Amino acid sequence: MDLVVAGAGGGLAGALRAAELGLSVVVVEASEHFRRGNNTSMSTAMFPGAGSRWQAEAGVDDSPERFVADIMAKTKGQADPRLARTLAEVSAPLVEWLADSAGLPLSLVTDFNYPGHAVPRCHSIPGRHGSGVIDHLARRVAEHENIELLAPAKLVDVLVGDGGVRAAVVRYPDGTEEEIPTGAVLLATNGFGADRELVARHLPEIADALYQGSDQSLGDALRIGEKLGAAVGYLDAYQGHGAVAANAGTLVGWATIIHGAILVDTTGRRFGDETRGYSEYAAELAARPGATGWIVLDETIFEQCQPFQDFRDTVASGALVWADSAEELAAATGLRELADELAVAGAIARGERTDSFGRTNWERPLSGRLAAVRVVPALFHTQGGLLVNENAAVVDAQDRPIPGLYAAGGAAAGISGHGAAGYLPGNGLLPAFGLAYLAANDVARRPA
Repeated sequence: MDLVVAGAGGGLAGALRAAELGLSVVVVEASEHFRRGNNTSMSTAMFPGAGSRWQAEAGVDDSPERFVADIMAKTKGQADPRLARTLAEVSAPLVEWLADSAGLPLSLVTDFNYPGHAVPRCHSIPGRHGSGVIDHLARRVAEHENIELLAPAKLVDVLVGDGGVRAAVVRYPDGTEEEIPTGAVLLATNGFGADRELVARHLPEIADALYQGSDQSLGDALRIGEKLGAAVGYLDAYQGHGAVAANAGTLVGWATIIHGAILVDTTGRRFGDETRGYSEYAAELAARPGATGWIVLDETIFEQCQPFQDFRDTVASGALVWADSAEELAAATGLRELADELAVAGAIARGERTDSFGRTNWERPLSGRLAAVRVVPALFHTQGGLLVNENAAVVDAQDRPIPGLYAAGGAAAGISGHGAAGYLPGNGLLPAFGLAYLAANDVARRPA
């Protein structure tokens, strides 16, 4: 076997790329429910692509250099510069390959722009939900004669010899193990968000929040990689989210905020500049009374968010509370100071006063019928892991590649710097798919 891929998120794309290049591939996936239960399937399917043809068609001036500048600005210079440059450069070729070769119906998202991206550069599929990505790629993998998918099956070890990786050890649900000879293994098993002990050790500020990710993100790549001498980094980095519906567990989405919604705590008052980013707002919301808050929107924003399947699911759950006025909404939600806060926010959005928290992005003042949805903070996935080079090869403490060992997505250290504030939308899927794509290319170049 030329390549064993552990993890059926971005790993599916890596498998398809490797097979396209003539390699024989086995994909090992721990969960039989991966089409709905992994982090890619739970995402909003946003793929950054700096300099893509869709941007050119829309008249958007972008480049890898501009993307790197945004990454460095968001992370305050903490991101790994080599990896930031590598992923920015591969981002446009990746989204074009996903469309042209893998067949994903991608288009540029232009109806709003996420915090931190200087220009629209995120591409998504209809419905803007990762389950559609996984369903499509899983079908492509199942149809490919050079790819075998083993699910459920778990990669438990990687064996190395003098020349590097020589075999992958796979465990099946009945406890039996199989040693699959291979010269290359791609660890695409995500991070350690489902391991409460590791989260408490490395991410204490978010340890008590809801975990909204795969139950198989148990730090397997860390364990396997460190055993083989891999270097690790950025273990305190993560993607949080401050907009998960409290009762439904669905994602309300930060598009509400970008279109002009506000986020208040249980007093009915705002507590920061919401437009800085949804990731850092998870910890900030967790620190508020009761570790909960409310997103307040209006009918216009309600309609603007309809392209998101997650938002439609939230609406279908009955999580939104509607009222004809600010006073009625305050009474319905028990947010005693909400009416006053909405009046202040309206004045700021109209340019009549400045925001004490520094928010300057106000698409428009809220008006007409209003709605509120109670939200809780969540940990979506970790952003630290095994250090990799520009080919997605895992490296040791001296930056030397471990021959045949690769990592992608949450298994690898990402480009979000430290903590939660450096996360840019797409920083999950780009390392997951981009590094898997680069790993496949590198395996295909290796001498037989």
